[in-house]
Amino acid sequence: MNKVKGEIGLLLVSVIWGSGFIASAIGLDYLSAEETLAGRFFVASVILALLNGKRLLAIRKETWKKGIILGGLLYLSFILQTIGLVHTTPSKNAFLTAVNVALVPFVGFLVARHALNKKDIQRAFLSMVGVAAISLEWSGAVNVGDLLSLLCAVTFAFHIHYTGLFSQEEHPLEITFIQMFTAFILGTVVMLGKGDTLLGRDPRGYMAVVYLGVFSTTIAFLVQTASQRFTKSSRAAVIMSTESLFAMIFSILFLKESVTLRMVIGALIIFTAIILPQESEEKIPIPEAYPLDSAEEEAV
Repeated sequence: MNKVKGEIGLLLVSVIWGSGFIASAIGLDYLSAEETLAGRFFVASVILALLNGKRLLAIRKETWKKGIILGGLLYLSFILQTIGLVHTTPSKNAFLTAVNVALVPFVGFLVARHALNKKDIQRAFLSMVGVAAISLEWSGAVNVGDLLSLLCAVTFAFHIHYTGLFSQEEHPLEITFIQMFTAFILGTVVMLGKGDTLLGRDPRGYMAVVYLGVFSTTIAFLVQTASQRFTKSSRAAVIMSTESLFAMIFSILFLKESVTLRMVIGALIIFTAIILPQESEEKIPIPEAYPLDSAEEEAV
């Protein structure tokens, strides 16, 4: 039952992130990318500080270290994605970022020596194909924006892996607050370094930032942290790849984008990846040069 709840939670995260594309599009009409990021993380930090209350005074040093790691990876992912979008097309940016689905199992292999699973790889591959069918329109050239988008996929994959690892050990409210506060500090430094400010902007930009801060940041990442306790990081990455599907749906509903056969096919492929059976999955052996100790074997 916990596993089902966890996967439903991750699907909810994807719905929220999909809706966030609409808010981001509105916000970027009135604020710079750096202002938008700093603003959303500020809103999230304030809300999570209030939710934690007196708990903040008792947070362990080890929890702070883990939260700072997640916050650094999170902001790096967002800023790479944002800068990458300036230099490449939105469709290529979306697909290349979604490559993190395929990278998560390999991050687990490299960092924690988790055995690779053939079904994990199949699910990752199908998800990438589905996202490509929905959003990809290749122009043929590879540029700086493409490379930055790929780097974003790498950092997101590490973020998903470590979220799954740390969520087993820490309280979701505590570690999510530290993560968002770290991203806010980094975002503010970058914003001020560019000479930007959140003061005196159009109220419509603030409304978008509040939505992103409350729903796409606070609620989404809190639910993600709590839900990943009950499912594997590789599985979580596949489920959260449906973000592109929900972004498409919200774009159709609110931005009046037309539905194409390619979009429908991509949606079906993504859901096929999600419902692939997990029983009796065959693991790919880890080379003897990288033996697991008994504790790690149990974790795998």
